[in-house]
Amino acid sequence: MSSRSLILSVNKPAGWTSFDVVAKLRRALDWKRVGHAGTLDPPATGVLIVLCGGATERADEFMALPKEYHARIRFGITTTTDDLEGKVTSESEISDWSGERILSAMRGFTGEISQVPPAVSAVKVGGRRAYQAARRGERIELTPRTVRIDRFDMLDETRPEIEVLLRCSRGTYVRSIARDLGANLGWGGALAALERTAVGRFRIEHALTLDAILKRSSEFASH
Repeated sequence: MSSRSLILSVNKPAGWTSFDVVAKLRRALDWKRVGHAGTLDPPATGVLIVLCGGATERADEFMALPKEYHARIRFGITTTTDDLEGKVTSESEISDWSGERILSAMRGFTGEISQVPPAVSAVKVGGRRAYQAARRGERIELTPRTVRIDRFDMLDETRPEIEVLLRCSRGTYVRSIARDLGANLGWGGALAALERTAVGRFRIEHALTLDAILKRSSEFASH
Protein backbone atom coordinates (compact mmCIF):
# COMPACT_ATOMS: atom_id res chain seq x y z
CA MET A 1 0.00 0.00 0.00
CA SER A 2 1.14 3.54 -0.73
CA SER A 3 2.83 5.27 2.22
CA ARG A 4 0.39 8.19 2.01
CA SER A 5 -3.13 7.35 3.08
CA LEU A 6 -6.07 8.79 4.98
CA ILE A 7 -9.17 7.17 6.47
CA LEU A 8 -12.10 9.44 7.35
CA SER A 9 -15.29 8.52 9.15
CA VAL A 10 -17.79 10.99 7.69
CA ASN A 11 -21.30 11.73 8.94
CA LYS A 12 -23.06 11.85 5.56
CA PRO A 13 -25.82 14.45 5.38
CA ALA A 14 -29.26 13.68 3.95
CA GLY A 15 -29.70 14.46 0.27
CA TRP A 16 -26.11 13.71 -0.69
CA THR A 17 -25.08 10.62 -2.62
CA SER A 18 -22.01 8.78 -1.38
CA PHE A 19 -20.30 9.83 -4.62
CA ASP A 20 -21.17 13.49 -3.86
CA VAL A 21 -19.25 13.21 -0.60
CA VAL A 22 -16.26 11.57 -2.29
CA ALA A 23 -16.18 14.20 -5.06
CA LYS A 24 -16.42 17.06 -2.55
CA LEU A 25 -13.54 15.74 -0.45
CA ARG A 26 -11.40 14.90 -3.49
CA ARG A 27 -11.57 18.53 -4.60
CA ALA A 28 -11.27 20.10 -1.17
CA LEU A 29 -8.40 17.94 0.13
CA ASP A 30 -6.59 17.48 -3.20
CA TRP A 31 -6.24 13.70 -3.01
CA LYS A 32 -6.01 12.03 -6.43
CA ARG A 33 -7.48 8.74 -5.25
CA VAL A 34 -10.57 8.91 -3.06
CA GLY A 35 -13.29 6.30 -2.59
CA HIS A 36 -15.83 5.09 -0.06
CA ALA A 37 -16.42 1.73 1.59
CA GLY A 38 -20.17 1.07 1.51
CA THR A 39 -22.84 3.14 -0.22
CA LEU A 40 -25.53 5.03 1.68
CA ASP A 41 -28.69 5.99 -0.22
CA PRO A 42 -29.18 9.77 -0.67
CA PRO A 43 -31.96 10.08 1.97
CA ALA A 44 -29.88 8.19 4.56
CA THR A 45 -27.45 9.77 7.00
CA GLY A 46 -24.63 8.48 9.13
CA VAL A 47 -21.25 6.81 8.98
CA LEU A 48 -19.59 6.73 5.56
CA ILE A 49 -16.00 5.53 5.48
CA VAL A 50 -13.99 7.60 2.99
CA LEU A 51 -10.59 6.26 1.92
CA CYS A 52 -7.86 8.45 0.42
CA GLY A 53 -4.59 7.59 -1.26
CA GLY A 54 -3.18 4.18 -0.38
CA ALA A 55 -6.14 3.49 1.91
CA THR A 56 -8.32 2.92 -1.19
CA GLU A 57 -6.55 -0.42 -1.56
CA ARG A 58 -8.21 -1.50 1.70
CA ALA A 59 -11.77 -0.89 0.46
CA ASP A 60 -12.78 -4.58 0.66
CA GLU A 61 -11.53 -4.78 4.24
CA PHE A 62 -13.72 -1.88 5.33
CA MET A 63 -16.74 -2.99 3.29
CA ALA A 64 -16.64 -6.36 5.05
CA LEU A 65 -17.08 -4.76 8.49
CA PRO A 66 -20.46 -5.27 10.23
CA LYS A 67 -22.90 -2.36 10.12
CA GLU A 68 -25.32 -0.87 12.66
CA TYR A 69 -28.41 1.15 11.73
CA HIS A 70 -31.12 3.17 13.45
CA ALA A 71 -34.20 3.06 11.23
CA ARG A 72 -37.89 3.87 11.06
CA ILE A 73 -40.22 1.49 9.25
CA ARG A 74 -43.68 2.57 8.14
CA PHE A 75 -46.38 -0.05 7.76
CA GLY A 76 -49.49 0.10 5.61
CA ILE A 77 -47.66 1.17 2.46
CA THR A 78 -45.52 -0.29 -0.32
CA THR A 79 -43.47 1.64 -2.88
CA THR A 80 -41.40 1.04 -6.00
CA THR A 81 -38.18 1.70 -4.09
CA ASP A 82 -39.12 0.10 -0.73
CA ASP A 83 -38.71 3.50 0.94
CA LEU A 84 -40.73 6.72 0.98
CA GLU A 85 -38.79 8.15 -1.98
CA GLY A 86 -40.56 5.87 -4.47
CA LYS A 87 -44.00 5.78 -6.04
CA VAL A 88 -46.68 4.34 -3.77
CA THR A 89 -47.88 1.00 -5.14
CA SER A 90 -50.35 0.07 -2.39
CA GLU A 91 -51.84 1.36 0.86
CA SER A 92 -53.74 -0.56 3.50
CA GLU A 93 -55.50 0.07 6.80
CA ILE A 94 -53.91 -1.41 9.91
CA SER A 95 -56.76 -2.54 12.12
CA ASP A 96 -54.87 -5.21 14.05
CA TRP A 97 -51.79 -3.30 15.29
CA SER A 98 -49.95 -5.19 18.00
CA GLY A 99 -46.47 -4.55 19.35
CA GLU A 100 -46.17 -8.18 20.42
CA ARG A 101 -47.13 -9.37 16.95
CA ILE A 102 -44.51 -7.08 15.38
CA LEU A 103 -41.83 -8.33 17.78
CA SER A 104 -42.75 -11.92 16.97
CA ALA A 105 -42.39 -11.22 13.25
CA MET A 106 -39.06 -9.45 13.81
CA ARG A 107 -37.61 -12.56 15.45
CA GLY A 108 -37.89 -14.27 12.06
CA PHE A 109 -35.41 -11.74 10.68
CA THR A 110 -32.43 -12.62 12.88
CA GLY A 111 -29.56 -14.95 12.07
CA GLU A 112 -28.87 -15.83 8.45
CA ILE A 113 -31.76 -14.81 6.21
CA SER A 114 -32.37 -14.68 2.47
CA GLN A 115 -33.39 -11.34 1.01
CA VAL A 116 -34.02 -9.94 -2.47
CA PRO A 117 -32.39 -6.53 -3.00
CA PRO A 118 -34.68 -3.59 -3.86
CA ALA A 119 -35.46 -3.13 -7.55
CA VAL A 120 -33.87 0.32 -7.31
CA SER A 121 -30.41 -0.59 -6.05
CA ALA A 122 -26.78 -0.76 -7.19
CA VAL A 123 -26.88 -4.55 -7.63
CA LYS A 124 -25.60 -5.57 -11.07
CA VAL A 125 -27.81 -7.66 -13.35
CA GLY A 126 -26.40 -8.58 -16.75
CA GLY A 127 -23.65 -6.00 -16.38
CA ARG A 128 -26.05 -3.16 -15.54
CA ARG A 129 -27.09 -1.64 -12.23
CA ALA A 130 -30.60 -2.65 -11.19
CA TYR A 131 -31.64 0.99 -10.80
CA GLN A 132 -30.75 1.66 -14.44
CA ALA A 133 -33.18 -1.01 -15.61
CA ALA A 134 -35.83 0.17 -13.15
CA ARG A 135 -35.60 3.75 -14.46
CA ARG A 136 -36.32 2.42 -17.96
CA GLY A 137 -39.40 0.61 -16.67
CA GLU A 138 -37.86 -2.82 -17.25
CA ARG A 139 -38.81 -5.72 -15.00
CA ILE A 140 -35.80 -7.68 -13.83
CA GLU A 141 -35.30 -10.72 -11.63
CA LEU A 142 -32.97 -10.08 -8.74
CA THR A 143 -31.32 -13.11 -7.14
CA PRO A 144 -31.90 -13.60 -3.40
CA ARG A 145 -28.79 -13.28 -1.28
CA THR A 146 -27.93 -14.56 2.18
CA VAL A 147 -27.15 -11.92 4.80
CA ARG A 148 -26.74 -12.10 8.57
CA ILE A 149 -28.74 -10.09 11.09
CA ASP A 150 -27.04 -10.14 14.51
CA ARG A 151 -29.48 -7.82 16.27
CA PHE A 152 -32.95 -6.50 15.43
CA ASP A 153 -34.55 -4.58 18.32
CA MET A 154 -37.65 -2.42 18.41
CA LEU A 155 -36.88 0.86 20.18
CA ASP A 156 -40.30 2.49 19.90
CA GLU A 157 -43.68 2.07 18.25
CA THR A 158 -46.11 4.77 17.22
CA ARG A 159 -48.60 3.42 14.74
CA PRO A 160 -48.05 3.17 11.77
CA GLU A 161 -44.27 3.29 12.41
CA ILE A 162 -41.67 1.55 14.51
CA GLU A 163 -38.10 2.57 15.34
CA VAL A 164 -35.54 -0.21 15.24
CA LEU A 165 -31.85 -0.89 15.91
CA LEU A 166 -30.26 -3.26 13.44
CA ARG A 167 -26.81 -4.86 13.39
CA CYS A 168 -26.04 -6.77 10.24
CA SER A 169 -23.49 -8.08 7.78
CA ARG A 170 -22.17 -6.55 4.59
CA GLY A 171 -24.68 -6.47 1.75
CA THR A 172 -27.80 -6.16 3.91
CA TYR A 173 -30.53 -3.89 2.51
CA VAL A 174 -32.56 -2.31 5.30
CA ARG A 175 -35.14 -1.31 2.68
CA SER A 176 -35.64 -5.01 1.91
CA ILE A 177 -36.12 -5.78 5.60
CA ALA A 178 -38.77 -3.05 5.87
CA ARG A 179 -40.54 -4.41 2.78
CA ASP A 180 -40.37 -8.06 3.87
CA LEU A 181 -41.35 -7.41 7.49
CA GLY A 182 -44.39 -5.46 6.29
CA ALA A 183 -45.32 -8.28 3.90
CA ASN A 184 -44.92 -10.85 6.69
CA LEU A 185 -47.35 -8.89 8.85
CA GLY A 186 -49.79 -8.49 5.96
CA TRP A 187 -49.69 -4.69 6.07
CA GLY A 188 -46.96 -3.82 3.61
CA GLY A 189 -43.97 -1.80 4.70
CA ALA A 190 -41.39 0.73 3.56
CA LEU A 191 -38.31 2.35 5.06
CA ALA A 192 -39.17 5.80 6.44
CA ALA A 193 -35.74 6.93 7.69
CA LEU A 194 -32.24 5.48 8.04
CA GLU A 195 -29.10 6.44 9.91
CA ARG A 196 -25.98 4.26 9.85
CA THR A 197 -24.70 4.48 13.39
CA ALA A 198 -21.61 2.29 13.06
CA VAL A 199 -19.28 0.56 10.61
CA GLY A 200 -17.17 -1.81 12.65
CA ARG A 201 -15.48 0.28 15.34
CA PHE A 202 -16.30 3.56 13.59
CA ARG A 203 -19.29 5.04 15.40
CA ILE A 204 -21.52 8.00 14.59
CA GLU A 205 -20.50 9.77 17.82
CA HIS A 206 -16.99 10.22 16.44
CA ALA A 207 -17.80 10.75 12.75
CA LEU A 208 -16.89 14.14 11.29
CA THR A 209 -19.33 16.37 9.46
CA LEU A 210 -18.31 17.68 6.05
CA ASP A 211 -18.10 21.20 7.49
CA ALA A 212 -15.73 20.02 10.22
CA ILE A 213 -13.49 18.30 7.67
CA LEU A 214 -13.44 21.36 5.40
CA LYS A 215 -12.52 23.62 8.32
CA ARG A 216 -9.56 21.33 9.00
CA SER A 217 -8.73 20.85 5.30
CA SER A 218 -5.03 21.69 5.75
CA GLU A 219 -4.77 18.90 8.31
CA PHE A 220 -6.33 16.31 5.97
CA ALA A 221 -4.90 17.56 2.65
CA SER A 222 -2.63 15.34 0.57
CA HIS A 223 0.31 17.75 0.92
